[in-house]
Amino acid sequence: MSLELKNVGRTFADKQAVRDVSFTAKQGEIIGLLGTSGCGKSTILRAISGLDSEYDGEIAVNGKVTRDIQEEVGFIFQEPRLFPWLTVLDNVTFGLKGSKSEKEKLGKAYLENVGLNDSAHLFPKQLSGGMAQRVAIARALVTSPEILLLDEPFSALDAFTKMQLQDLLLNIWKTYQSTIVIVTHDIDEATYLCDRIIILRGQPGKIDKEIGISEPRPRARGSMLLADIKTEILESLGLNRTEVLVK
Repeated sequence: MSLELKNVGRTFADKQAVRDVSFTAKQGEIIGLLGTSGCGKSTILRAISGLDSEYDGEIAVNGKVTRDIQEEVGFIFQEPRLFPWLTVLDNVTFGLKGSKSEKEKLGKAYLENVGLNDSAHLFPKQLSGGMAQRVAIARALVTSPEILLLDEPFSALDAFTKMQLQDLLLNIWKTYQSTIVIVTHDIDEATYLCDRIIILRGQPGKIDKEIGISEPRPRARGSMLLADIKTEILESLGLNRTEVLVK
């Protein structure tokens, strides 16, 4: 499923947060939105999802222009946002239609996909941060979204758990080939996961640069090509300067 943004802008209380953002994402492509705080990355994601319809410009999903929430679009937030009174399985199947047995069968299949097939009976308070985010991923995937949006989904996790979930996301992507748009402030995460990185700068945020990554998957985290791309991104953001403090 394709995604296209044309001149998208958003203003809050007379202050423009995003201006003239245009890009496309092809079927199965992983796009990263990268930039410093306050440049409108999450604002763009909320507009794509339909959670925010008060934006300028147009967003088309598979050629259809709409401002509504769509079943074809899944959203994974920074926090898992699980219902504490529901079990892991009930959190994953919440809102699904069909009989209880059908929903449970589907939910268990997606919990197995994220490595939690033995945790269906647990409650959120019994989960680690990484496990809770796996539940959130399963919940987003259970509706078979053709476009998956992720808003800094691993930023609250420790480095090792973050890397494990990045690899899990890529394994899921291989299986379902969803179009993915991920908001991140982690340059290493962006270069490891994405086919293309869109760099946003300024307030209001505007597209400063697009960088394609040709290195095939699976990628080595210590790849020289990824290191060169990281340097290019740092330079684009004005963060690759060494300042000498003279006392």
